[in-house]
Amino acid sequence: MLKKTLKSKKNVFQYTFLGLILMSVSIFMVQCTPTIQSAFATTSSIEVQTIASENPNKSNGNMCEETLNYAPDTAHLSHFSMKYIRINVHFMNSSDSTQNFNGAAGIKYAQNLINYANIPLEKNQQMFLPKGNNTSVLPLQYTYILTPATDSPEDKGVYFHYDDDLYYFIQVGKNRNLGDRAVLNKYNVGSDTILNLFIMPHHPDSVASPTYSLTETGIALGNSVKIAGLFEGTKPVWYFKGLVNHEIGHVLGLSHTWRYNDGCDDTPANPNCWNVTKTAPCDDKASNNVMDYNARQHAWTPCQIGRIHRTFANTQARSRKVLIPNWCQLNDDKHVFITDSIHWKGAKDLEGHLTIKKGGYLKISCRIAIPENGKITVEPGGTLILDQCYIHNDCNKKWQGIEVQTQGKISGKVVSVGEIRLEQIMNKLQE
Repeated sequence: MLKKTLKSKKNVFQYTFLGLILMSVSIFMVQCTPTIQSAFATTSSIEVQTIASENPNKSNGNMCEETLNYAPDTAHLSHFSMKYIRINVHFMNSSDSTQNFNGAAGIKYAQNLINYANIPLEKNQQMFLPKGNNTSVLPLQYTYILTPATDSPEDKGVYFHYDDDLYYFIQVGKNRNLGDRAVLNKYNVGSDTILNLFIMPHHPDSVASPTYSLTETGIALGNSVKIAGLFEGTKPVWYFKGLVNHEIGHVLGLSHTWRYNDGCDDTPANPNCWNVTKTAPCDDKASNNVMDYNARQHAWTPCQIGRIHRTFANTQARSRKVLIPNWCQLNDDKHVFITDSIHWKGAKDLEGHLTIKKGGYLKISCRIAIPENGKITVEPGGTLILDQCYIHNDCNKKWQGIEVQTQGKISGKVVSVGEIRLEQIMNKLQE
């Protein structure tokens, strides 16, 4: 019994001694691990390099306008923020209120129409053309938000107008008014910042004619859209989602694909078949692209998506004004981390901080917007290349600047190439 007790005490001593050794090693390691030092970059701390630019003219202008540089990269989707388009809906009606939707039913119809139009935006589809293609199916990264023009709880972003002179839509003939802006000039609400969608009936005299073709049609005019043929027929609300997305596609800079070169190599010319048939040419040349006239309109190509986002990123573009400016206020949940080798060849509007991690490499060659109080951090072992770029806050607010971290002998590295512009910085670059 005595031997067992002594052995037990010996084990306790050994474990205690081992614990003290491990604790000492841990303390020693903590004491020997250099702390991270942080300082905002200055003109003297940024390394200047005169290396060959990708553009022989030492300008990134062409690169920053290249359409595909704005197509989302599915491997780094967090680098491509979602864009939210503010939209409202107007129902044009006769003074006796018999020619269009009204009241609560009209509000519900408008809400359903926008919801259904958003469904194809959430799930892009494979292109039908060319047959057997392997065109990439990329996320669209934009959606519609039904937006009231005022703060009134009664304002649902849906409006009803009773005007015998302006309520109707005439597509053809001497009295055609599809391109007339009178109804927009009179009834647009918040058009500087909201896309206005007008739902108009065909003229009742036209509908009464046995030779008149009652079609679903529309036209884009600036940041407004006029569509017709929804009320008169019997088709359900979801049927018109393609019409809405097609006309808004025009607002966002897209053209018809079948008629002429729309500027995108991945949208082949086609006979503009409404649907697949058993006979040529529509047996294997029917399209499903949103900018063709077809029964589906649920496919966008990488080039088309890139064109849309290039327009969104253009600070002078008209359609940028209808976006919710989610790049103004800092969103901690939208922090972008760079862990591998990345080159941003298109303009971007970030919603959160930007951090280049150890081993990460980021080259910025175009305009980048940082949200208010946001910052760029280059961790020890990370590299940031400022290649003739422009970094600012697009809401006339201040962002913190470029923070460079050092740990022991390892520092983050910031390199400038050519002329760079850094504006709206709290911690301005200085010696």
